[in-house]
Amino acid sequence: MFNVTLKSSGRQFSVAAGETVLEAAQRAGVALPYSCRAGVCGSCKATLLQGHCEYPRNPPLALSASALAHHAVLLCQAVPTSDLLLEAREVTSVEDIARRQLGMVVTEKWQLASDVTGLRLLPSHGERRLNRLPGQYLDVLLEDGKRRPFSIANGPQADGMVELHVRHVAGGGFTSWVNDALKVGDHLRVEGPLGTFVPREDSERPMLFVAGGTGFAPVKAIVEHFIALGTRRPMQLYWGARVAADLYLRPLAERWAAELPNLQFHAVVSEPVHAEQATGLRTGLVHEAVLVDHPDLSGYDVYMGGPPAMIDAAHQRFLDAGLPEERLYYDSFEYAPDVLAQIIAGRAGFHDLHG
Repeated sequence: MFNVTLKSSGRQFSVAAGETVLEAAQRAGVALPYSCRAGVCGSCKATLLQGHCEYPRNPPLALSASALAHHAVLLCQAVPTSDLLLEAREVTSVEDIARRQLGMVVTEKWQLASDVTGLRLLPSHGERRLNRLPGQYLDVLLEDGKRRPFSIANGPQADGMVELHVRHVAGGGFTSWVNDALKVGDHLRVEGPLGTFVPREDSERPMLFVAGGTGFAPVKAIVEHFIALGTRRPMQLYWGARVAADLYLRPLAERWAAELPNLQFHAVVSEPVHAEQATGLRTGLVHEAVLVDHPDLSGYDVYMGGPPAMIDAAHQRFLDAGLPEERLYYDSFEYAPDVLAQIIAGRAGFHDLHG
């Protein structure tokens, strides 16, 4: 058993043999940032100041050669081989929120886009509502033991209602079932809340929200949270998709912008022909639109939700534009953990880090 010390707070926790740093931290009630839990998204990146670790499960695909050279580690995959001293962010706002399983019933199902289904779930009879923060996600538990993660698209509700935006993935058994067969009254077993993509209220800086596809779901929850707080901080929302139809709640975002003097909305599509056929659309990649408008990001807090490709493309570009990494918050989901494992298995590269 090894000990991990967090430099900024001085907090310590022990790690059992074969356990990752993130697993040990969660067991000890220490909230470190994470999202995909598969070593792909980079949300859990920290700096190893002393000690050694290895990656016996999945290689740290989210770490560039430069990051590895500067002793970066991915806490969701790093298994200590000695005591560690880490420079890592803590998300204390989620520390007292217990993760648990509960049954939920489908109370509403509707079509958000041709390939996106909206669901509203309520706790089953006798179940307590899920205690959570805006921006967190849950796992739907399948009968075969697999899990499917979905960001929650609304903030906490008194009745425990949870809204999900489920994209139908070709060949995806669960999302095909949701699209074709799931009906109102059906029951699901879920576990949550998960993730550390939550509002940071200890800042007066302007905020940029960047969403790609159904990455709008957790961003929506956080934006609605700040709206409900009555924040006066400037907010700009950038939502990118391939075509205009994929911006499935565009009228909602436009209404926010029309009603709130401190919120601006930018719709961005990557296929130019679709922008030419509709007004109010910009063309290109959503993170590039952000940089055109804000070449200097040093004074902002940035929240991003979207697939790994979008997060990867934006991450370093935003840091190069002056954004401090500790003010970049993101949620990156595109595949279920078992699907991610298949992807990882097909990609070369395995890294041991000796700091």
